[in-house]
Amino acid sequence: MNSLSRRSLLAIAAVTDIALHARPMPVSAKALAARHNLPPRHLEPVLQALVRQGILKGLRGPRGGYELARERRRVTAGDIVRVAMSAQDEEGSSPVPESRLAEAVVAPLIKRGTDAFLAELDQVTVDDLCHRAQAEGVVEAMSPVDFTI
Repeated sequence: MNSLSRRSLLAIAAVTDIALHARPMPVSAKALAARHNLPPRHLEPVLQALVRQGILKGLRGPRGGYELARERRRVTAGDIVRVAMSAQDEEGSSPVPESRLAEAVVAPLIKRGTDAFLAELDQVTVDDLCHRAQAEGVVEAMSPVDFTI
């Protein structure tokens, strides 16, 4: 069983993809959607939530797209999942049970499990995910960027 929502999985994959491909130009939502075999409309809400929370930077215009707003070693999978979870909560989903059992017993259990899950994800950075993607051959190894002028 996968504890991670589809939206969270998509958010982590999108941020990692952007970290791998946003040099020298930002990654367009269209290119990102094509690499993940998704319609762009599925990506836009999650990408916009990531921009609002300062994980991604959205650049407008014909050569616009998305790039990381922070260094990839400073963004964790936990950060990304929290944004995806809050965006999903804002959209609303099924009703939450309102009972003493749900409030006193079930909710604390779920909170402890969620906290432990997110703490584990906080140990993994986007940089770690990028290195793993390259090691697994998911993407071609990127040549190191030379900032010498």
